[in-house]
Amino acid sequence: MLPLDNAPVQRAVEIRWNDHAVPFIEAESSHDLAVAIGLVHAHLRLGQIEIMRRLSRGRVSEMVGSAAIELDHTLRLIDFAQAVPTMMQRLPSATRDWLEGFVAGLNHVLAREPLPHEFALFALEREPWSVADVLTLGRLAGFDNNWLVWLRLLARGDGGRLRPELWQRIVAELPSASTSLDALTAAAHIVNNRSGSNAVVVGAGRGGSSWIASDPHLSLGLPSNWLTMGYRAPGHCAVGFMIPGLPFLAMGRNEAIAWGGTSLHSYASELCDVSDRPPESFRSREEIVKVRWGRPRTLTTRRCEIGPLLSDSRFFRRLDRPAALRWIGHDASDEVTAMLQVSTARSWQAFKRALEAYAVPGLNMMYADVDGHVGQALACWLPEAIRSDPHLVSAEQSRWQVLRHAGTLPDWFDPPEGYAVSANEQPEVDLAVGRFFSPRGRKDRITSLIEAAGAIDFGALSALQRDVQSQTARRLAHLLAKAARAANALPRRAATLITLLEDWDGSYDADSKAAAIFERLLTVLARRLYAAETLAAYSATWALRDLILADLDTMATDRLAPIVRQALIRLSRTVGTSWGELHRLRLQYPLGQLPIVGRRYRLGDLPTGGGSDTVMKMANGLISGRHTVGFGSNARHISNLADSDDNHFVLLGGQDGWFGSVNFADQVPLWQRGAYIRLPLSPPAVRAAFPHVLRVRPAGT
Repeated sequence: MLPLDNAPVQRAVEIRWNDHAVPFIEAESSHDLAVAIGLVHAHLRLGQIEIMRRLSRGRVSEMVGSAAIELDHTLRLIDFAQAVPTMMQRLPSATRDWLEGFVAGLNHVLAREPLPHEFALFALEREPWSVADVLTLGRLAGFDNNWLVWLRLLARGDGGRLRPELWQRIVAELPSASTSLDALTAAAHIVNNRSGSNAVVVGAGRGGSSWIASDPHLSLGLPSNWLTMGYRAPGHCAVGFMIPGLPFLAMGRNEAIAWGGTSLHSYASELCDVSDRPPESFRSREEIVKVRWGRPRTLTTRRCEIGPLLSDSRFFRRLDRPAALRWIGHDASDEVTAMLQVSTARSWQAFKRALEAYAVPGLNMMYADVDGHVGQALACWLPEAIRSDPHLVSAEQSRWQVLRHAGTLPDWFDPPEGYAVSANEQPEVDLAVGRFFSPRGRKDRITSLIEAAGAIDFGALSALQRDVQSQTARRLAHLLAKAARAANALPRRAATLITLLEDWDGSYDADSKAAAIFERLLTVLARRLYAAETLAAYSATWALRDLILADLDTMATDRLAPIVRQALIRLSRTVGTSWGELHRLRLQYPLGQLPIVGRRYRLGDLPTGGGSDTVMKMANGLISGRHTVGFGSNARHISNLADSDDNHFVLLGGQDGWFGSVNFADQVPLWQRGAYIRLPLSPPAVRAAFPHVLRVRPAGT
């Protein structure tokens, strides 16, 4: 199906494939390489990236009808394309040529290849891509996940303001809260935006050579959020993961270095009170929105010099005053050049220089090289000062005119431990970097596994990526079991549950009965112990279990014991249920969520291990029965820098975005058993690993 003739390349390009539809491109110039990357993206994921293009422009109503009008209004308010004209003016010539080549590859496939079923399903038309489209899609990928925190807090219905004593209570028990800010501000550090990842680099002192291991945590739908690819051209030789529709490797390795990253949760946005501004200070814009199965609608968006009035959005209607959004993504930055230079860097210094142009989304970037060195850098643009008001909207405005970047932010090169770990926790720096972070549980667990392993090798890192033990859950379970022992005599079946909890090591294996009992018990207790406001605040964080543990540590046993006793009696009927029977991984195309017609888009309903606080994250909130995991570990990468061919990747899904394709979800069995696909870099190994060859030919040949 891939249109091979009359392609917009200057010389023939060879695309090799393995049996999992992973390509390795060999081109004679950077431009032709970029064209071929565009060909591959469109060939494998055209439907996916066309939907994302329309999402980035606020054109969802064109696909699904009037139900998406409010979403389109919010997307157009945010205006992901705002900085794109300035970004295009400032592009270096090499980056512009690369982007134009990528777009030419996309359009070559779009104009000639049979269309995927998304085009008929969502009434999409063939619209040529532009460089502006790619940059706008990149800004959508730079979406500030702190906005999701705001929405969760606003769902409480009080404008996002917690009682001061509750903010104080939260921050008092979470050690990851910053001591460099006041307590109310620091409380926000524990609120998590439901995104996360792990990344580990280990130096030669512990691994004989340097190693990198990355496993991003994102939504678990199909097609995957990632494409795996390798390539070689003059000045380029790398393998790794790409985001569909964006022409650079987000994580991977070249012949000299490897890189990965996790969400930094950096301070990239703030909401500013604009209630005292005169009407003439706001600019209005009317836009016509096409609506499938309906008449076009006119949407009005308003903005001032600070930014768009996010309070005009229905999703932010609970804001208690008019508020404008200030977002670093509205400034012109150059993430494409930054990541292209990262992928060709051959030293720590070049790696750090490349990241200076990188602004959003903020990342903890991890580094390893063939000389055995490792490092960690903060990649973002950061305001000089972060406001201290804990309310979501503040009249105070940070000093944004002076921005820090990777060149002026802290970094760690060859740390004394011999390794570096990132798991979305607050960086250990005196500088205020953000307001919302994950607790340290995952990082501490990874650190303990590295320390226990001694010498690091592929086996140790692959086991680490599949680890499902939570020390917070283990401590909570043992505390509850102790309280239950202090209660009045329990029926025999309920007493059996106490033994399960006492013997549990905190591992969320799919066959664990203790994990299932613990999570159900936690739900019953939380709903009995906490007022709705408190539980809502706790549940807005990834620190839910940490906070409950801190509360129960100080609770009188005579108060806790009867509650635990009643809960265990109630749960004794479920003693035989395993965690995997409750904790389900539903593999499906997004339309699988629809009733009746959604059945054809569901590929499997599988038991899975892991939990919200485990290294292999498979997130869940408070649960009382069978539930579906929608967020967690969805890709894995391990590279040994001593061997350019010793690179291993796997997706929770597959390469091909065509629903029903043999490669749509063929890597799921590999992911389940902890297997990987080896992706080499040396020419002989590439020829052996990628045996299926296609030649893309220029016009006239």
